[in-house]
Amino acid sequence: LRRTRMQRNLRLRARVAAQRCVYTAAMDAKLAELVRLLALEPIEDNIFRGASRDIGSPQVFGGQVLGQALMAAYETVEPRREVHSLHAYFLRRGDFNAPIVYDVDRARDGHSFDARRVVAIQHGQQIFNLSASFQASEQGLEHQASMPDVPPPGELADSGTPPRELLEQLPEKLQRLFEKQRSFEFRMVEPVDYLHPQKLPPWQHIWMRAVGPLPDDERLHRCLLAYVSDYNLLSTALRPHGASFLTGDLATASIDHAMWFHRPPRVDEWLLYSVDSPSASGARGFARGMLHTQDGRLIASTAQEGLLRVAKPPG
Repeated sequence: LRRTRMQRNLRLRARVAAQRCVYTAAMDAKLAELVRLLALEPIEDNIFRGASRDIGSPQVFGGQVLGQALMAAYETVEPRREVHSLHAYFLRRGDFNAPIVYDVDRARDGHSFDARRVVAIQHGQQIFNLSASFQASEQGLEHQASMPDVPPPGELADSGTPPRELLEQLPEKLQRLFEKQRSFEFRMVEPVDYLHPQKLPPWQHIWMRAVGPLPDDERLHRCLLAYVSDYNLLSTALRPHGASFLTGDLATASIDHAMWFHRPPRVDEWLLYSVDSPSASGARGFARGMLHTQDGRLIASTAQEGLLRVAKPPG
């Protein structure tokens, strides 16, 4: 029976992979590259290998490792089960120039829930670990937090690239970072002056979506949602301090990341990311977020703590 189930799961995964190949052929180039990045190479039972891409940041983007680790866990659970929560720690910086190996521990296969632990390894060291729980679909009680009242994305400017006059004031390395084409587009409800940040309330709202249509593959949408959820969390903890990643006087890094999936997502449709930061202390900032669809459905919640260390002045 177990062998029959495994064979059925393999056939289903093969069909899904074939569908992804058809869609990526006609997809936006950067989005197709990201989808291919999540298609890990199996190298042994429960062990997978992934490549990286340079998005202009000093190290591998944390959302990439998060999305790949979740996809590795997905490869070991039955197709009818979907992730409902994950908890992760970023341990070391990732290297763009080397593959990342994902080792999956099948911690539990239950009647309703499966649990997985994933360790990401590079150069013989753990760089990231993830715990995730998967559930077969069930009906139950429902309620949700209301969506904030903000302008719709059609009334807002694209926030992915700063205005040309601002871009020209940035160091060349940062100009390359912002000029790189992205897989997602962002529209900020409360724009930020990155070079001359002011003290602002510790919250922000950002509309975001993939730059093109995606296949009806819920696993892919959940992994891509995990990927993009790493944007804009830690920056919210900087707002009340009039600080910015671009001023050069801060050392920042994600420490951990948690996520709860409440309802099926579609990342190729507009999602409102509502983020607030209740606290910063001990050279760490804490932020939490909610993701709503345009029609007001709460699809996911997030939380993250990260390093916010003020650089010491020279001398």
